[in-house]
Amino acid sequence: MGQHTGEFAALVTAFLWTGTALAFEQAAKRIGSMAVNILRLAIALVFFCILSLIRNGSLIPQGFTSDSWLWLSVSGLIGFVFGDYCLFSAYALIGSRVSNLLMALAPPMAALFGWILIGEQFTPKGTIGMLVTLAGIVIVVMRKPGKRLNMKYRVKGVLFGIGSAIGQAIGLVFSKMGMKSSDPFAASQIRVIAGLVGFIFLFSILRKWSKLIPAFTQPINMGFISIGSLLGPFLGVSFSLMAVKYTSTGVASTIMALVPVLIIPPAILLLHEKITWRDLLGSLIAVSGVALFFL
Repeated sequence: MGQHTGEFAALVTAFLWTGTALAFEQAAKRIGSMAVNILRLAIALVFFCILSLIRNGSLIPQGFTSDSWLWLSVSGLIGFVFGDYCLFSAYALIGSRVSNLLMALAPPMAALFGWILIGEQFTPKGTIGMLVTLAGIVIVVMRKPGKRLNMKYRVKGVLFGIGSAIGQAIGLVFSKMGMKSSDPFAASQIRVIAGLVGFIFLFSILRKWSKLIPAFTQPINMGFISIGSLLGPFLGVSFSLMAVKYTSTGVASTIMALVPVLIIPPAILLLHEKITWRDLLGSLIAVSGVALFFL
């Protein structure tokens, strides 16, 4: 592989997740985030099974040790179930702006956990690149005024937001521990299987199965979810594992955090949002930070 394979894979992931965010936003407005969460994993699993059948003649991943299954399954539960549940709970309590701001903690947390758990090293240039990129992302995320919140919701929402960042960071490190030199797509399938099982359990405990009805009664909803599932849990997550396979989790997580910046152009073109000087400044700073990883 090339010198910057991991960094390029992380950049591809960020673009894929940008498309995912747009598709899932439309679906979540219609049927709710909980329904989108479980359906996206179910549809993604279909994609993975088809790919596995074509490549290996089997519906399930082959060649993984029991330890790899364990680490990847735990990664799927932490990343998909715990992390995403915390993120959507934070959205509901403190709004997307503050939630996304807290998610900017994920890259430094990934770097920290990568250092503690698997001994990853971070270079001075990498540290500067991370700080510059995160500064740009924070500027973009802070572009809109937030709603006023009472202290009860603020504290609870912030805790959910931090929990989401921790879930993403640890999930990524555990993925690297379980994947080792294996195929990122097969490793992602194991994560999706575990995440889907976790959401089935969660839906059963919370009695949320009725939330799925609107998805099947309105074809447009399944269309948005299917597109998001293809770009996100199937392609996006697989490329994210490819990224951490060839570079450190801190670098990969930082580049993949560019979604708030990358989503600006389609938001202007498709949703007719207005761009501000803060958007331009933050985007320029974030892109400059990412460029440092490729020098």
